[in-house]
Amino acid sequence: MSSKKIGFWSVWALGVGGIVGGLFPALGVVIQIAQTGAPLAFAIAGTIALITTYAYAKLSVAHPCRGGTVTFLNQAFGSGLFSGTLNLLLWFSYVVMLSFYLQAFGSYGVSLFTSTQPIWKHLLISLAILGTTGLNLLTANHVGKSQIWIVSFKLGILILFITMGSSHIDISRLETVSVSSLQSIFAGAMVIFLSYEGFELIANAAEDLVNPKHTLPRVYYSVIGFVILLYVLIALVTLAAEPVEQILAAKDYALAEVAKPIMGQFGSVLITIAALFSTISASNATLYGSARFSSVIAKSRGFDFDSQINSIDQSSIGLFITSGITLIIANFFDISRISTMGSAGFLLIFAAVNLANARMYRYTKSKQWISLLGTGICLVALGMLIWFALQTDPQTVWVLVFMVGVAIGIEVIYYLSKN
Repeated sequence: MSSKKIGFWSVWALGVGGIVGGLFPALGVVIQIAQTGAPLAFAIAGTIALITTYAYAKLSVAHPCRGGTVTFLNQAFGSGLFSGTLNLLLWFSYVVMLSFYLQAFGSYGVSLFTSTQPIWKHLLISLAILGTTGLNLLTANHVGKSQIWIVSFKLGILILFITMGSSHIDISRLETVSVSSLQSIFAGAMVIFLSYEGFELIANAAEDLVNPKHTLPRVYYSVIGFVILLYVLIALVTLAAEPVEQILAAKDYALAEVAKPIMGQFGSVLITIAALFSTISASNATLYGSARFSSVIAKSRGFDFDSQINSIDQSSIGLFITSGITLIIANFFDISRISTMGSAGFLLIFAAVNLANARMYRYTKSKQWISLLGTGICLVALGMLIWFALQTDPQTVWVLVFMVGVAIGIEVIYYLSKN
């Protein structure tokens, strides 16, 4: 393994790259739920993420290692049933997030074709999963080498969209947010919370960072602050440039559709290319992290496949399992349902990470009340999301119950087998 250290901008690009891929599938979803309140919904979801970054920054400085969330939970709660269940739930949520990105990849990809038959979307999703799985069989250097260039390219196009779109804004299309619409705005914020999740990747790079004590907090806060501003501006331009009905007619590839009157057909193609790069790079980074994350869980539970299967390393087994489950979810679940499942999983995980930092506040030199506030906010947000799902799509709640139940069941079986 290389001992070469990385600097602020490399990790900043990793964090932004891991997050911004979520914009493309989330934009249409949040506009469908929150309508013209979508910019406020993005701001609310981003604020919850920003509060949680305080815990991540403090924990990452105290434990600068590749384990990230797994290490934080194990350090705070021990390697017991509670932390083990949360670690498995985190892995499940990674799989859901992968499906979220890949659905967007398929939707934006098929928008380039004259035929929009569902078979083409499923084909693109499946090819993307197989392609990223193959890429992840290579070394980490191949996986991460071009990340900063990909991030620069897609941010450049998105900033161009905002700049050009500002001259096409029709203020009359932006309605004043009323008290009655706040419910849908908060619901939209919770459903698309998943679109902010990628900042957790920063924790995995902590031990490779130059001067992590000084650099990590700056990276976390600047990444989330920048992404909140980016999301809000893009949502404002999108809503003010086209009627909501027209945006929702192309919900799955809303940004490319809105780009046509703003940037022309060529601009729309540029946005589509940015979406494809963004979602596939985010998928690649997430698959890379989740496959190795699953091997960390396996090793912490005493499962050593390496001693049994010499030709395939443990992370590769995790890679194949993760890819297989993602293939099913991405092809057979609706994107709104995927978003709800993933957001619920990460809100629960982030509540636990906030609580972990609150428990270790003396060791991490933190203000305990901030992380306790973060725990409470994440749990309230989770409750609101479940309530909204019960009103609109009760089946999603049963999927969430199934995810948590399976995580608990696997941990219970593990502990029973030890005794």
